[in-house]
Amino acid sequence: MRLGASIVGDLRKVLAEEVRAGERAAMSTIRAETEQVKAELRRQVTTAFSGNARGIANAWRSMIFPRSGQSLRPAGLVFTKVPNVIDAFERGALIRAKGGRQFLAIPTGFNAARGRRGRGGKGMRVTPAQMVASGQAFLRPFKSGWGFVWCLPLRQGEQTGRRRRMRLVAGGVTEVGTANRKGREAWARGLLAQGMVPMFLLLPQVKLAKRLDVRGAAERGLRRLPRRFVAAWERESGRAA
Repeated sequence: MRLGASIVGDLRKVLAEEVRAGERAAMSTIRAETEQVKAELRRQVTTAFSGNARGIANAWRSMIFPRSGQSLRPAGLVFTKVPNVIDAFERGALIRAKGGRQFLAIPTGFNAARGRRGRGGKGMRVTPAQMVASGQAFLRPFKSGWGFVWCLPLRQGEQTGRRRRMRLVAGGVTEVGTANRKGREAWARGLLAQGMVPMFLLLPQVKLAKRLDVRGAAERGLRRLPRRFVAAWERESGRAA
């Protein structure tokens, strides 16, 4: 028995078409997988820190190389614009005061400008320097002895607006409790009766909980690549079932 084989058509053309199909498959695979990894990392952030961390989640970005055209060897890059924040929560970093300082000054929710704590003085109603300069700040120790609550005395300010809402002034430096909320007036009266408002927590160090798994997201993406690439190449070359 004899077997015969022959090439039908232009072999160079067939191979060139197969290479082009492979290039399209490689590019679409890398693009899809890069987007999936980025989406997972963004989801990790919003799951770990709720909707308040949407800015940190959206700081995850991606790029595909080459930037234009096709290639059998494309690459995808997923990166963040806030690497220090991501690294700290991926490692569960231990943060200590720097420059010979004894304590970290962590602003409380009362000290958050517009309800959000930002970087530097922009996200705080009062900075540590202003606390010292006010001459009214005082410390209350934690029961554990591990740190202090740095407070300002609270007084009632002049009522303003049609509703004559109660204004709360901390140490004559800033107004606190400005957000609109249900039962706000009763809440403000209770805080005023307390006579003080905590503006900072003073702690010698803070151990962050490990909340992110960047390496795991990358490894899962790499494991998905081969199967995804084969399926894409079969579609591009017309061999898909």
